[in-house]
Amino acid sequence: MATQPTEPVPRPGSSSDRDVRALRLYVLQRGALRTFVRRAAAIVSLAVLDAIGLALGIYLALVLRSVVYGEPVLWSLLWRFEFDEWLPFLVPITLLVFWQAGLYASRERRAGLGRVASSLVLVAAIVLAFGYGTGYDFNTTGLIPTAVVLSAATVGLLRAAYDSSMLELQRILHARRRALLLGDAESNANLRRMLSGARGGLAYEFVEAPLSPEMTHADRVALARPDEVILTEGDFDEETVLEIVETAHRLGVKVRIAPKTTELLIERGEYVPGQGMPLFELRPPVLAGADWAMKRTFDLAVSALVLLVGTPLWLLIALAIKLDSRGPILYRDRRIGVRESAFGMLKFRTMVRNADVRQQELEERNEAAGALFKIRRDPRVTRVGSVLRRLSLDEMPQLLNVLRGEMSLVGPRPLPVRDYEKLEAWHRKRYLVLPGITGLWQISGRSNLTFDDLVRLDFYYIENWSIWLDLSILIKTPVAIVSGRGAY
Repeated sequence: MATQPTEPVPRPGSSSDRDVRALRLYVLQRGALRTFVRRAAAIVSLAVLDAIGLALGIYLALVLRSVVYGEPVLWSLLWRFEFDEWLPFLVPITLLVFWQAGLYASRERRAGLGRVASSLVLVAAIVLAFGYGTGYDFNTTGLIPTAVVLSAATVGLLRAAYDSSMLELQRILHARRRALLLGDAESNANLRRMLSGARGGLAYEFVEAPLSPEMTHADRVALARPDEVILTEGDFDEETVLEIVETAHRLGVKVRIAPKTTELLIERGEYVPGQGMPLFELRPPVLAGADWAMKRTFDLAVSALVLLVGTPLWLLIALAIKLDSRGPILYRDRRIGVRESAFGMLKFRTMVRNADVRQQELEERNEAAGALFKIRRDPRVTRVGSVLRRLSLDEMPQLLNVLRGEMSLVGPRPLPVRDYEKLEAWHRKRYLVLPGITGLWQISGRSNLTFDDLVRLDFYYIENWSIWLDLSILIKTPVAIVSGRGAY
């Protein structure tokens, strides 16, 4: 197998600090694991309380029905016949609807009683649809709306008691959120006053970091290592704000920004209510927290399955390559990955040996704009290689890169070192996430777009990532390959 060195590629202004977004086992780091356990415990506690509240609401509705109709309230009879039949169905449906409605978000973003009531109305509609669809006889039409109202009341009361008890526990334990305020003196004083009076979550402990002529605001963030940075964006130029945000996210520090935010940053802004003043949280890219864990789990499961199923095809391709031309079966291409570090990207060899040495003499025939190098009829490509490229089968060994944590199934396409060195500064945001085997480039007609357009597609992917977007790209990739759209 042909190899290339895989040492990091240095770049001006890079920091020696470890980037938490690039750690392969980020979810096992102490801070991330602690946050995950705390959030999981909160979600489980709320789910249990919601199930209890739902059961109490339905139970009270059944009792009220017995009272209205003058029937004796047979407690054990009501429980045995009504609850055993419906509760196992209602609880998971209710929890799923609550989850979708954001009722298990962090306390600062969690909706209140109004969202609980509207979600229970949706659950009631699902129950009615399911009941009528299965021919169930609803002998009392007023039971369901009564149960909705009473369940909303019981769930709301239990949730209010939970929030109150958690806040009291945090006060007893003196739990604090360490925050670094960045702005001019007047802005910081206003922020301190307003946030100190907030009652919507953890109390703030304001930390200080010295500011000297030789120390930037980003250096202050690195020195203080707070839980979050709160800055008044109007007090800084855009370049300084970007530097602060990048440093904080590299260190795993949350960034919240007071209004006056720029268009460039508000793309990832999320309003955080209940803080005494409106703040917007700037979320880091997808390689962090639960998003990272979900994407990584998806990558591992799918890659392992495809490797297992595709083994016979691998053997046929390897045999064809060896019979067609002399040289190794696999080629390790030096590419630039997350945090702009080099790694060896694996491919089935599609060119003659020492093809990289001949690239310099072919530069004048380059048909791609910007940093890319593409030739429609590259003389270095072998006969088998042209077939593999046309069907994108040469990319299959990159599943091994995925298993090693160097790549993802979906993400910005990793560029060769030659192309990377031609990038402009604003292009480098694409290196905040793992590179992918496929991505928006591959399904968007890449040869018909300029390089800047392709980079903007990478930015869109980073800013709007979801597991559903990954699935959509994976499903559309074979169609793009078969149609030949955008491929050289």
